[in-house]
Amino acid sequence: MPGENLSRDEARERAALLSVDGYDVSLDVRSAIGDAEGDGPRTFRSVTTIRFRCNEPGASSFADLIAPSVTAVSLNGRDLDPSEVFDGTRIALEDLAADNELVVDARCAYSRTGEGLHRFVDPEDGEVYLYTQYEPADSRRVFATFEQPDLKAPFRLEVRAPEEWTVWSNGTGERMEEGRAALPQKGGGGRPAGGVWRFAETKPISTYITCVVAGPYHYVTDRYERTFEDGTRLEIPLGALCRKGLAPHFDADDVFLVTKQGLDFFHDHFDYPYPFGKYDQAFVPEYNLGAMENPGLVTFREEFIFRGKVTRASYEGRANVILHEMAHMWFGDLVTMEWWDDLWLKESFADFMGTFANVGATRFKDAWITFANRRKAWAYRADQLPSTHPITADIRDLEDAKLNFDGITYAKGASVLKQLVAYVGQDAFLEGARRYFKRHAYGNTRLGDLLSVLEETSGRDMSAWARSWLQTAGVNAMTPQVLLSPEGRVDELAVVQEAAETHPELRPHRVAVGLYRRTGEGALERYARAEVDVDGPRTVVAELAGAEAPELVLVNDDDLTYCKTRFDETSLATLREHLGALTDPLARALCWSALWNMTRDALLPARDFTGLVLRFAGRESDIGVLQMLHAWAHSALVHYAAPEWRETGGRLLGEGALRELREAAPGGEQQLAWARFFAAVAGDEAGLRLLRGLLDGTEKVDGLDVDQELRWAFLQPLAAHGHADEGVLAAELARDDTASGKRHQVRCLAARPSAAVKAQAWAQVVESDSLSNALVEATIAGFAQPSQRELLAPYAEKYFAAIERIWAERSIQIGMDVVRGLFPSLRDSRDTLDATDAWLSAHEDAAPALRRLVLEARDDLARALRGQECDAAAGR
Repeated sequence: MPGENLSRDEARERAALLSVDGYDVSLDVRSAIGDAEGDGPRTFRSVTTIRFRCNEPGASSFADLIAPSVTAVSLNGRDLDPSEVFDGTRIALEDLAADNELVVDARCAYSRTGEGLHRFVDPEDGEVYLYTQYEPADSRRVFATFEQPDLKAPFRLEVRAPEEWTVWSNGTGERMEEGRAALPQKGGGGRPAGGVWRFAETKPISTYITCVVAGPYHYVTDRYERTFEDGTRLEIPLGALCRKGLAPHFDADDVFLVTKQGLDFFHDHFDYPYPFGKYDQAFVPEYNLGAMENPGLVTFREEFIFRGKVTRASYEGRANVILHEMAHMWFGDLVTMEWWDDLWLKESFADFMGTFANVGATRFKDAWITFANRRKAWAYRADQLPSTHPITADIRDLEDAKLNFDGITYAKGASVLKQLVAYVGQDAFLEGARRYFKRHAYGNTRLGDLLSVLEETSGRDMSAWARSWLQTAGVNAMTPQVLLSPEGRVDELAVVQEAAETHPELRPHRVAVGLYRRTGEGALERYARAEVDVDGPRTVVAELAGAEAPELVLVNDDDLTYCKTRFDETSLATLREHLGALTDPLARALCWSALWNMTRDALLPARDFTGLVLRFAGRESDIGVLQMLHAWAHSALVHYAAPEWRETGGRLLGEGALRELREAAPGGEQQLAWARFFAAVAGDEAGLRLLRGLLDGTEKVDGLDVDQELRWAFLQPLAAHGHADEGVLAAELARDDTASGKRHQVRCLAARPSAAVKAQAWAQVVESDSLSNALVEATIAGFAQPSQRELLAPYAEKYFAAIERIWAERSIQIGMDVVRGLFPSLRDSRDTLDATDAWLSAHEDAAPALRRLVLEARDDLARALRGQECDAAAGR
């Protein structure tokens, strides 16, 4: 990986020197089918022509390419010796002219890691599917390029593919006659006959959002039409595609519905018509991300096509991702950050706009509750790690960029933008966006470019806001202080704001403070509310003086700001007894989030949090919140509960989950959620026996449909506890002989409680690179089972011995998966913390991105140990 890195300084120097006029890229992917040639990686031919200018004739620069070999390089008609100018990652360009043409003929490798041009063979029918994924810098694995976001250019693409395939790209494609293809036949002997696809030239776009999808995909079409107030008409061809094996499950109509609703919403608010022609959405296998905003051809992980019954939260999540990627067509694709320092200019905006549009345009009117409960939890965790960073980050190189697709850039940035809308006003914010698009269309921007238009439209000075919220790190915590008069009314209510020692910034917040009391019917409802500007360590909320004494004070009611919420003693006591009586679903979600943050901060014992879940989660009406509570309760048991209480806690969670499963409405989504949670926490003989009975039909829960996805969810705990052997899992794969089934089987196989199984799984991931990215992920997920802590103990030492080699030898995506996924977090002892510190001390010169991953894992472990101490103290 070090040779593949690109620094910010190098990118700036190259951008100052070069301007790119256009790319012609010709690919021959007929080699994707049939037997591979030779012993090396399976390759395809890539011929790239780049037309570019140099403002200092005679200067030197370089192009980017990661490829096993280069056949020919020509610069301005002069043939260059590939062995002299190509080092495996870069092509040296000497003595540049004012106007230049570079032609590179290369053999590039198909990917099995989801980076570059990924090749997937469907085990169900043997069909081959291709797709590309480039962010932040993997287009250089497919064609020669200047791989940085600020060297935009139009692209013209041609692909020669197997005869029966269809090919898609950013622009509209046309199948050509063989004789009209631009790609010369040199080196193509012995290939099967193929079709040639040529695509319309794109608008100027960055290299990382170019895209190719090719194969026998199932393809569905529709059309979006819009007439604007001035009479102009816009027609956008819509397409949606997936593997043939998933076609029976593909609800393309719902995908198109959300797509049309989103296009209407963004056209209404952005006053800039969708600029990229068609709008295809491809759901592809073994995808590393949730989705990617390639203009005209958005790619998604195929898990968004649901093979079994899922809850409304899954559909809401998919809609949010569709709208997130659509927002990128403007924030990111039309106007792009200059360098990855300002990644927030696309990701924070898309994350905010995804929820903003979901609430404003679709059936998911409660999406801000999901945002408050789920997205912010991601941000709060990331903002307390040692690797936290300002939203506008210091990105030194591509490895930094890869790791900064994190909870700060996405969810904290979106939270801050939600506050910004309140600060400047929605109309001023949207007018600023409209001016931003028109002023910088097809260009690149920095922070100041956006702030300047917001200052124009709002009349506010944005510099102080930017310094506090975009250029500092860390999360503030707010706690109410309530003084009562002798008459039992509020004499003074203040909000105390605190910050971590490492990030002491106390930010200005606009917050709502809500006062809650129980009604005669027992409901816990808000009876008073005030908005106040919190600035500094203590702020008095004068508007609430004289109010009746509250049973619950909720700081940050309505979720107006980004902060951790704490409770005074009276409020916490009320929640312990009456949390389920809170009638407002957003207020409940905010209280649950605050309680979880207290658990992570060792202020609330894990057994208390799980007790609250068992007592009140069954009354939770929002299915997304319920599923989040299940995840948090499981994490509390695994990581934050005292070791001596885990068995008791697991039994209590299992009994409680089974009780709620049996009491839930038959066939409803709450029943499905409790069934999945029961499978996650079942560990005793009775629970495992019930799971076996539900699988073989000897047991039944009224209304519960045990479909194929639920069968695999039940099989994993059975495998992990030694109740489903290799033969049982092979039989289940025969029942579900699909790509999804294979991933489930691999995970279950690695979960079995055997030293030999763990050794085999470790070798497959750490000592070999034979597994694809999806199977690496599945193997890691199965390897680390909470019930197998002793079995996993020997791998802590092996982990620290292997990670530097892994980082050096594997792609950055696989390196991240291994370093994060195999960290010995289940060996949660001071010894593991000491071993981590020893590795960090002995490897101060290791790659900064690798050290960051280890530091983050160390912080999670230290936090878990503090939580266990808190929980143990509660048990004494």
